[in-house]
Amino acid sequence: MPTVIGLDVSLSMSQLVPQPDRTEDPPTVRQLAIKGIHALLNHIHHNCKLEFAAVAVYSSRYEVLGSFTRDFDQLKSQLSSLAEYDKSCVETALLGVNAVVAEEWGSGTACQVIIITDGSMGVGESSLRHLSAGGRLPLPFSFPCRLDVVLLGERAELERRGAPAAFQRLVELSGGEGAVHTPEPPLSAKSTLALFRKLAETNYAPFSGVLHCGSLSSPVTLCPPPQTYNRMRDFEAVKRTVSADLKICGFLSVVDVASPPAYSRHLVLPAPADADDVSAVPCSEDDEAVRTPCFCVLLHGGLKRENAAALVNVGDDWYGIVYSWADSKKKANLMLSLFEPGTSVLPWLGDFTNLGPAAAGVASPFPIKVSRKRSYQQTCVTWIKQSGLHSDVQKVLRHARKLPEKTQHFYKELNRVRSAALAFGFHEALESVACILERECTLLPGNAHPDCALQLTHAATALRLPEHRLPAKPVQPLWTRFQTDG
Repeated sequence: MPTVIGLDVSLSMSQLVPQPDRTEDPPTVRQLAIKGIHALLNHIHHNCKLEFAAVAVYSSRYEVLGSFTRDFDQLKSQLSSLAEYDKSCVETALLGVNAVVAEEWGSGTACQVIIITDGSMGVGESSLRHLSAGGRLPLPFSFPCRLDVVLLGERAELERRGAPAAFQRLVELSGGEGAVHTPEPPLSAKSTLALFRKLAETNYAPFSGVLHCGSLSSPVTLCPPPQTYNRMRDFEAVKRTVSADLKICGFLSVVDVASPPAYSRHLVLPAPADADDVSAVPCSEDDEAVRTPCFCVLLHGGLKRENAAALVNVGDDWYGIVYSWADSKKKANLMLSLFEPGTSVLPWLGDFTNLGPAAAGVASPFPIKVSRKRSYQQTCVTWIKQSGLHSDVQKVLRHARKLPEKTQHFYKELNRVRSAALAFGFHEALESVACILERECTLLPGNAHPDCALQLTHAATALRLPEHRLPAKPVQPLWTRFQTDG
C-alpha cells in the first residue's frame, strides 16, 4: 500500500547526538532520521517495487517534498536540502497527511503513514498533550491506514517526558494498526539504521506463496503484499491471514462472477522456486528462462481465452478470485481480488462450499440472475459524506491531467458530477468545479498539449452557462483542429 513519510523538521531536530566512540562531528537527530529514511526507501525499492511513497516535512506548517512516486532517488535528493523550521505541531502533520492521501488516492485506499520525530510534543495550545486532552486531534483519518511513529531519542529521556505513551494514544486514535518505535540505547547511526531496517522488514515483507491447482503448482508473489484482515463485526472479532498455500477450488465464468466487492486487489507474479537462482527470473525475450514452463503463464492464458475466473481459497473461510485484467495499454496481468472473509459473501453465488460442477448445456447455474439491472449497477451518484464528493471531483481532475488522451473519460466524469449536482440542487458544486478547472489550466506545464488548456477552459465556461443547468444538456467536448488533424 502507498506510504507517506512525515518528518519533523522543528528546531529540536537540529540538536547534536553525542557519539562517544567517534572523533568526527556528531550528527543531528535530523541527519539520523534522513539516513533512516534512505534505508527504508532502499528496502521498499528492492522488495516492493510497485509501491508508491511520498515524503513530507512538518513543523507549525506542512510541506510535501515529493508526492507519490516510485522514483525514490528523487525523494532522497529532496531530503538533502532541508531547512530548519520552528516548533513541532503534530496536528499539522495529521491534517497534511490526510489531504495529500485524499487528493491522490481518495478515501478507499489503505495507506502506510510513518511519522518521524524526536519525541517533541510541542508547546501551548498546539501541543500534543493539549490537543489530546481537548479531543481536537484530526483522527481517525478519512482512509484506512497503519500509523507508525518513530521516536529518535534516548529511551529513558523519552519515557521521562511521557512521549511514548502520548504518541501511542495517537496510534490508537488513528483507528488502524500501528506502533511506536524507539531505537536501542544509546542513540546512534547504527541503532537508528537497525530500527528502520526492523520497521521495513515488518511492514514491507514481500509475500511468497504457492498457487495450487490439482497437481499443478507455481511459486508466486503478491504485490502489494496482502494485509492481515482484522475487523470487529456485530458479535465477533474477525482476524484472518492469507495462507502461503493458495488453492484453486474451481472455475467460474466472468459473467457469473460479475463485479463482486473486493477487500483488496493484488498482482500475481511468478517467483523463482529458488530465491538464490537468479537465472530462473526472465529478463528479456532472449533468455532461456522465458521458455521454462510456468503454471502462472498457463493459467493466465487459459483464463483470458475462456473469459473465466478461478475461485481461490486463501485461508480459513477466506476466498478470492484470480482473473486476467488488462490496463489501458492493453497489457494483461494476472490479478487476485480478495473478498471479505466468509463463505457466503457473494449472494448470487450462494455458499462457496456448495458449489460443484456445472451441468452440461446449462448457460448459468445460478438462479438469482435477473434480467433487469440492479440499482447498484447504475451510474448514479450518492453523496452522503464529504469524502464521496471529494473522490468524484478528484476523479475528474485525474482525467483532466491526462488530456488530451483522456478527453472522453474527462467529459464522462464531468457530466456525471454535473448531473448529480443538478439532481441534488447543489449548484454551488458546479461553480467550485469550474474554479478548480480554471486553476488547473493555470498550472499546466510549458510543454503541455495545446488542447489541454482549450478543453479545460471550455469545460469551466460550459458549467456556468444556463443551458448546461438542464439535466438533458450535457457538456460536450470542444472540437479543435488538434483533434481533426490527429
